[in-house]
Amino acid sequence: MDIISKFTVGSEEGISDLITLVDSSVDTLHKDFVKEENIKRYIQNEIDPRKMINELNDLSNQLIMMYADQKPVGYSIIKSGSLHPGISGGKRATEISFVILSAFDSPETRLSLWKKCRSAVSFTDIIWINMLDHDPLAVFLKESGFIPVTSSKAGPFELPSHILELEINKK
Repeated sequence: MDIISKFTVGSEEGISDLITLVDSSVDTLHKDFVKEENIKRYIQNEIDPRKMINELNDLSNQLIMMYADQKPVGYSIIKSGSLHPGISGGKRATEISFVILSAFDSPETRLSLWKKCRSAVSFTDIIWINMLDHDPLAVFLKESGFIPVTSSKAGPFELPSHILELEINKK
């Protein structure tokens, strides 16, 4: 399998690939906790390509798409300057998302997306993510050095989560 993770712009193709991944990951991560019709309604009514384009056109945001054999299988959105309430002042913080379709979740895909994501955030002091407690990628992030700092709620259905942090540049 040929795996590549690369920066992607908010083009029609990039947004189409992202929406495919978001739809699939929302369904997969929530199907055991939320009624199917609620998930379908959320996907149909709330996943808006224009909103995604606007978000990606913000110069403080970056999209990394991961492809396996030229098929989109994962992504990370990096939001510079994004803080959660527990981060102390004076620290540069960057929020990330980290999503890999379960059918393509492997050590190789995790590492490919993580390396690209990590190289893109070398300027910051802290990387953080609000990760659903049942997300299988949480274990990988913890193995990569992230530590849970507070319990939270995440996603469109406000399911239990933890904010995980990784301190990069210590002051």
